[in-house]
Amino acid sequence: MKTRAITAFFFTIVMLGSMFLGPYVYSAFYLLLSLAALWEFFKLIKTAGIRPHRNIAMVAAALIFFMTAGYHFLQFETKYLLLLVPLIFSVFLSELYKKDKIPFANISYTFVGFMYVTVPFCFFYSLGFIGHIPDYSFHLPLSFMLMLWANDTGAYLFGSKFGKTRLFERHSPKKSWEGFFGGVFTSVLVAFILSIYFTELSFPILGGMAVLISSFGTLGDLVESMLKRSLNVKDSGDILPGHGGLLDRFDGLLMSAPVVYVYLYLILN
Repeated sequence: MKTRAITAFFFTIVMLGSMFLGPYVYSAFYLLLSLAALWEFFKLIKTAGIRPHRNIAMVAAALIFFMTAGYHFLQFETKYLLLLVPLIFSVFLSELYKKDKIPFANISYTFVGFMYVTVPFCFFYSLGFIGHIPDYSFHLPLSFMLMLWANDTGAYLFGSKFGKTRLFERHSPKKSWEGFFGGVFTSVLVAFILSIYFTELSFPILGGMAVLISSFGTLGDLVESMLKRSLNVKDSGDILPGHGGLLDRFDGLLMSAPVVYVYLYLILN
């Protein structure tokens, strides 16, 4: 428990610091974090005997992130994404030379890595610029993280105290509907507090954001549990002592960040 608390404290400080220290530190940190999470995903998948094209995928993921950052900093046009086309075809070409028994499983999981890890991190990263392009503001990324952490904490506390009705026992035996609604309540409460300090967003907008984070964050947790159960592993990695891997810590972000970005984009633009 002590190790878990120490890890959580220092990792939280690093994450918050990356937001407060400006757009360049923020960009560098989440680029490295997204690549590390993608590497962990591929390492996890390899335990099932699947061999995704990790090196090509890492280059493509970095390019996707750089394109996202370029759009926010320099207003790059989307046509630059065409640079990904040669990398996409190189995955198929490379598989022809591997002589593997399950070539399309390798190809499929390579692209799943982009969709499951890289794209959600890009959406989260973009929250720092939504409504502020080309300027950066830490308010939305910070709000997102605080609401996500509040949801996790509230779900655990309410679930431990009142949890009786299982939410999705097949994939996560400990989750309950009582814990889910407790997480929603806690996240909305944090949204109300944030609306007092971040006055550019009203409480109804932040409250809607909190409900989406709780709902899709819980879905992300269940999806990651389903992934680990299908691979018969307990944790996605061991990079965070007492917490497991990066995917274990950011499973809620992976499903909720794209939905929250679209929600805020439609409202703020």
